[in-house]
Amino acid sequence: MTLITAKDGAQIFYKDWGPKSAQPIVFHHGWPLSSDDWESQMLFFVAKGYRVIAHDRRGHGRSSQVSDGHDMDHYASDAAAVVEHLDLRNAIHVGHSTGGGEAARYVARYGNDRVAKLVLIAAVPPLMLKTGANPGGLPIEVFDDLRNQLAANRPQFYLNFASGPFYGYNRPGAQASQAVIWDWWRQGMMGSAKAHYDGIKAFSETDFSDDLKNITVPALVLHGDDDQIVPVADSAPLSSKLLKRSTLKIYEKLPHGLCTTHADVINAELLSFVAS
Repeated sequence: MTLITAKDGAQIFYKDWGPKSAQPIVFHHGWPLSSDDWESQMLFFVAKGYRVIAHDRRGHGRSSQVSDGHDMDHYASDAAAVVEHLDLRNAIHVGHSTGGGEAARYVARYGNDRVAKLVLIAAVPPLMLKTGANPGGLPIEVFDDLRNQLAANRPQFYLNFASGPFYGYNRPGAQASQAVIWDWWRQGMMGSAKAHYDGIKAFSETDFSDDLKNITVPALVLHGDDDQIVPVADSAPLSSKLLKRSTLKIYEKLPHGLCTTHADVINAELLSFVAS
């Protein structure tokens, strides 16, 4: 397997497809998945002549199941280690959900001359948790419930999550794909329960406002208005306002897992932005 060693010794798995001389697109996956969740996008862009890279976050997928470091600072540092190992420059970074937070922190702290553009898709920034300064966020009880379900019966919790709100399969008339559900479950169960449990705090309680304010590259912010995981009202429009050079696009009736359920729509949108 292709692995690099992070600063604290964690082994990070990554994929690197396409010509080494081509412009790189780096994909940051969501919780509790792996780089496999980007297959539709990676196959699409490698066929267009781009170099595509995606890694498994620590404790996820094929990366090592370390006990510690399941927070956004380590996530961004691990991403930086992959980028530096491959010496990627002029890269477009694309993050979905938790990966959007990771990508934003990476670009803000490590991007410098290596990043050309940023894309946030159904992403957790600027802050998911309801606070005095963020009254539109979700109450802590929502995230406590996720932790409780994970600890009580992780396999069943993940099956329910993928079968219902993640892809919008709980909506009237939705046609659920059992293959998609089981692939989500497979990816989730590959990872560490400890990493996933700790990761809930990372994606829900991290405030990315300063990261977004410090990003100067062009950014594209995409979100579905029927996102049941990261509600659109308290995420995409607020992130777009904090970014210096952003374009916001909100899709009617699309769910959180829109990169899978509507890959053709998202891929065309990404290609337009990447190629511009």
